Amino acid sequence: MASSTDAERTMAEAPILRVADGMAAFKSDEWQRLAGSSRAELGIPYNPFVSYSFLSSLEDSGCASARTGWQPHHLRLESTDGRLLGAAFCYAKSHSQGEYVFDHGWADAFERAGGRYYPKLQVAVPFTPATGPRLLVARDGDAAAVRAALAAGLKTLTGRTGASSAHVTFAGDADMAVLDEAGFLTRTDQQFHFRNPGYAGYDDFLSTLVSRKRKALKRERREALAAGISIDWLTGRDLTEAVWDDFFAFYMDTGGRKWGRPYLNRTFYSLIGERMADDILLVMAKRNGRYIAGAINFIGGDTLYGRHWGCIEEHPFLHFEVCYHQAIDFAIARGLRVVEAGAQGEHKLARGYEPVITRSAHWIEHPGLRRAVAEYLRQERRQVEQMNVYLGEHGPFRRDR
Repeated sequence: MASSTDAERTMAEAPILRVADGMAAFKSDEWQRLAGSSRAELGIPYNPFVSYSFLSSLEDSGCASARTGWQPHHLRLESTDGRLLGAAFCYAKSHSQGEYVFDHGWADAFERAGGRYYPKLQVAVPFTPATGPRLLVARDGDAAAVRAALAAGLKTLTGRTGASSAHVTFAGDADMAVLDEAGFLTRTDQQFHFRNPGYAGYDDFLSTLVSRKRKALKRERREALAAGISIDWLTGRDLTEAVWDDFFAFYMDTGGRKWGRPYLNRTFYSLIGERMADDILLVMAKRNGRYIAGAINFIGGDTLYGRHWGCIEEHPFLHFEVCYHQAIDFAIARGLRVVEAGAQGEHKLARGYEPVITRSAHWIEHPGLRRAVAEYLRQERRQVEQMNVYLGEHGPFRRDR
């Protein structure tokens, strides 16, 4: 590991910022030296969505590509001798789909006024509303200096490409502090996360709830499996191509009805099954000898990230069992500290998930649009904070918890 003097000298030698047209411009091993992207690190929670395996699978499958409106423009910060100091996975977007931080209203207003909102730049994990590092720093790097260089580079790239704006969504605290200093506008939103302080089992968690909520959840879980349904946890070698076939059928059925056009293709699931199977948990529901529903989760260093689900049979409460209750069971069994259950959903509150504020940062090139967005965000932040406090006070937990 380089000393602080070495790191300072590297930054003083005017690092070079390049724009890469895909993850293929990075070597897997150098990417894994970026903080948070590898399980090999000690003391830095691993985030599977910023791993080389996940991001390259999105591109190699064609899910994140120019054709789908996610053209890679990744930032690569190098020392003068070519060593990777930091990176930001960035995409030129021709639409606002698959982001979960909605700016359609900004786009409509700007275009009605004669502006052109697209293309824009998006620093985000495509189709993934999970908080994590966005301005990635090499483990031996000067974190503050590297993040500042990437933030400045993002602003420069916005101007040079003719993009209207740059958006860094679901960013962590360290990134948000640097982006705020660089003049990005802060936006907040809300999710619901389960927190595990070290429960010994699900009953230990239930003991923290008020009596009527505890009884309601017990009844809900019984009824979810009442039709002879059993639950399997599949990970690692359990994730065969046959299992992925079943899960993809669920995803296409539910995704087609919910979104009109699902974002992910069958190839993507084969690639992540090959490249990161130990980071994946499929919760699969079986009835009469076949799988009828399932949810995909990703296993981080201290967090279980719930993503999408699907089914080919409708059963009362099965969605809640497969997506939320089973995720809690797994997190407790594995000693994971948090379950992030995806975007939106106040129905999660009654099932032990608590309101959490998420943050994103936005650079707007046009001064008029920037002023309008800044005023809108000031009001929105107040509303989000008020709602977060209100929901926190009306959760299912005993007051003496």
